[in-house]
Amino acid sequence: MNSIDLSQYTGLITANLPYILLTLTLLIFLALLVFINVSIKMSRLNKRYCKMMEGMEGNNIENLLTGHIAEVRTAMNKVNHLENEYRRLDTIAASAIQSVGVIRFNAFEDTGSDLSFALALLDGKKSGVVLSSIYGRNESRVYAKPVVNGQSTYYLTDEEKGALSKALENKS
Repeated sequence: MNSIDLSQYTGLITANLPYILLTLTLLIFLALLVFINVSIKMSRLNKRYCKMMEGMEGNNIENLLTGHIAEVRTAMNKVNHLENEYRRLDTIAASAIQSVGVIRFNAFEDTGSDLSFALALLDGKKSGVVLSSIYGRNESRVYAKPVVNGQSTYYLTDEEKGALSKALENKS
């Protein structure tokens, strides 16, 4: 029985030999294409690996990554320190004089020049002081009036209002 079955297989193979060879040739050609594709990808991967390992000089990736992690932590600590310093300086700057308005005027007709003045000094919250200096021939006087949120609870002269307006315009 084996010889009969074997001869039938041999006849089948012989009858279809061109098709079988064509199929095997196509499979070999397909395998060659897959091999070329894998080879190109391996070449690219090898180039990337060599570029990544450039300058390693015997170090392993674990040591390299550990070093980079330490550098990142140091940088993060510096950033946090700078952020805290920024907040501190921002708080200080908000209370510093940020806008100034000055009006010079002649308080009395018997004095020459505009020797009197109104000076508004405001911080970042539009708060501060309005200083007025009234110059006369025999005496000079200086007045200070507080300003909170761009307003004073004290009566302001026209010159003081003008100085405050100038300071508020400089702020915006």
